[in-house]
Amino acid sequence: MKRSTKGRRKEVTFTPEEWELVVQRAASVSLKPATFIRRISVNGSITVTNFSEVSRLLNGLRIIGSNINQLAKKANEINSVYAADYEKMKEDYDSLCRYLNQSLSTHLSTGA
Repeated sequence: MKRSTKGRRKEVTFTPEEWELVVQRAASVSLKPATFIRRISVNGSITVTNFSEVSRLLNGLRIIGSNINQLAKKANEINSVYAADYEKMKEDYDSLCRYLNQSLSTHLSTGA
């Protein structure tokens, strides 16, 4: 969200206990307290996304990409591709697609 240069500044006073709670909650979502307060005030909530599943997916894509490059290199060298190499790559790709579909359907059904 881009902040306007003509923004309004408002001062809010917190008790020490309230401020500590704001700081803790901001830290739990990896935000500075001021950013946390602004986002919670405007949006009403903060959504935290876990990217560990995405990193596993990207790693799988990198592996498949490497396999495709190796297969293409071999095909260019000998003007042929071994069926077993193709089948292995296809299995890896299908497995990754199943994992992605399962992750997305679980994510959508739980509303996470």
